Amino acid sequence: MAEQPVPDYPGSDPIEAVAPVGARLDLPEAGEWKRVSPKYVMVEIVGTVIFLLIVCAAAGALWLLLDQVWAAWVGGLIALITLVSLAFEPRRVRSIGYQLRADDLLFRRGIMYQRFVSVPYGRMQLVDITRGPVARLLGLADLKFVTAAASSGVAIPGLAEADADALRDRLVELAESRRAGL
Repeated sequence: MAEQPVPDYPGSDPIEAVAPVGARLDLPEAGEWKRVSPKYVMVEIVGTVIFLLIVCAAAGALWLLLDQVWAAWVGGLIALITLVSLAFEPRRVRSIGYQLRADDLLFRRGIMYQRFVSVPYGRMQLVDITRGPVARLLGLADLKFVTAAASSGVAIPGLAEADADALRDRLVELAESRRAGL
């Protein structure tokens, strides 16, 4: 039985095609990534601290009022995990980015579990801006867009309000121009 010739093009070697374990997923054709506002770290920290206070109050109430000792242990464990996660908030926020490309918007987030989502302009059905109370105080907004696929809702958090408005207008313009050809 004769050996089949291996095509001679980059990436044809099966060993070369597999990225090493722990390698970062980089997109060679990707241009410059735009990041969210550094003030978004404060929004995340405030939300985490509010969660921590609610858990501690509930655990404390169960422990002191109903004499449930296990609630103190569970509350303490959740508090410890939450405090450790607070240390990673700045790095997690820095990992959020987006890029406007020729035919789509590319969104990324995540440190250990990286997520890249490509949303074609012609598939966008709704572009929405939301502003929570803490984000509004800091002049930030979240830009959300929905496509025909129910599970593909993407949100870019922590944009400056003016940037969110401009990006929404640009995405609506691009979406309308791409749908015109359908």
